[in-house]
Amino acid sequence: MKRAFLFIFFFAVIALAATAQIGGHYTYAFLNLTNSARVASLGGKSVSITGDDLNMPFHNPSLLNPGMDRHMVLNYVGYFAGIKYGYASFARDFGNKGTFAAGMHYSNYGTFTAANETGIVTGEFQAAEYALNLIYSRKIDSLLTVGINVKPVYSSLESYNSLGLAADLGITYFNPDRLFSAALVLKNLGTQIIKYYPGAERENLPFEIQAGFSQKLMHAPFRFSLTLQHLQKFDLSYESSVNSNSTYDPLNGEEINKNKYEVFGDKLMRHAIIGMEFLPGENFYVNLGYNYQRRQELKVPVRVGMVGFSWGFGMKINKYRFSYGRSTYHLAGASNHFSLSVNLSEFYSRK
Repeated sequence: MKRAFLFIFFFAVIALAATAQIGGHYTYAFLNLTNSARVASLGGKSVSITGDDLNMPFHNPSLLNPGMDRHMVLNYVGYFAGIKYGYASFARDFGNKGTFAAGMHYSNYGTFTAANETGIVTGEFQAAEYALNLIYSRKIDSLLTVGINVKPVYSSLESYNSLGLAADLGITYFNPDRLFSAALVLKNLGTQIIKYYPGAERENLPFEIQAGFSQKLMHAPFRFSLTLQHLQKFDLSYESSVNSNSTYDPLNGEEINKNKYEVFGDKLMRHAIIGMEFLPGENFYVNLGYNYQRRQELKVPVRVGMVGFSWGFGMKINKYRFSYGRSTYHLAGASNHFSLSVNLSEFYSRK
C-alpha cells in the first residue's frame, strides 16, 4: 500500500502545478466529449468501473487490462446542430510488458457556408478535430494498476489549423473480494505545439482532475458509482455581477435568498455524477445516471423535465455487444450514443 500512497502523492503534486480553469478558457474541448453509450448512460463520466469494456480506458487509462486483449470497440454519437463524433479502439496484451491499446477520437462539425464581409457566398468549408489515443497500462501489485494515454491532437477549422499533445494519467485500486474499486485520473495534461490558430496566443487544454468509486453489491445485481469531476477547482458556478447567494422566482421575479449551507451544497454537488447499473446477467444491463451540474446549468426553471438524467442499455447478441445511451441536456433535445464491441478472439480458435 506504500506504493499506492506514493503514486497518489505524485499525481497530486502534478495537479498543483496545473492550470485550474474550466469551460470557455481552453481549446480542444472535444476531448471531453463522451463516446461510449455505457458511460453516457451513467451521467457522462466514469473512471472507476472495471471489467472488459474497452471504452473505459478512454476515461481512465489504468482501466485497460489483459481481459481486453484483442477487443475492438466502435462508437458513434449523433450530437446537436448536425455535429457527429465517435471513437474506435483496439487492444493487445503482452503479458509482463503490460497492455496496449490504440484508438482514434474524431469530431466532425459538418459543412458550413463561406461568405465574405459583405455577405456574398464564396463557397463552403468544413471543420473537424482528431485525437489519436495511445494507451498503456500495467499492474504494480494485485490491487493497483497505473496507466497513461498519450493523445496527439489535430484541429482543422476552415483554414485554421492547430497541433497539440495531451496526456491522461490514471491509477486504479480494485479489490475483487469486496467488489469495490476507486480511481484517480489527471486528464488532458499538455499544450498546443508546433503551430496554433493564427492571430491567437497559445491556449490551455481542458485539464481536469477526476476521482471515482464503484461498488457492486455482493448478493444483488446492482453496481453503484460516484464520479467526482473538476476537483482542481471547487466553485464551478458561473461568475456574475448578481449576488451569487440569491436567485429569482421565475414566476413573480421576487428575490429568493439562499443560506450559506445551500450555497455550499450546490457547489459541492456540481462535482458529483451518480450512476447505477442493473446487471441481471452477463449479456444484458440497464443503466441510469444523474449529472447535477448539467441539470443546474441547462434546465429551464419553468419546465425542468429530465435535464441532467441519462439512461441506456446493452446486450450481447452472438459475438457482438450492442449498447445505447441517451443523455438529456435540455428541453431542446438529447444526445444519442451507439456502441459496438467485439472480442476478435471469439472468431477463431487458437491451435
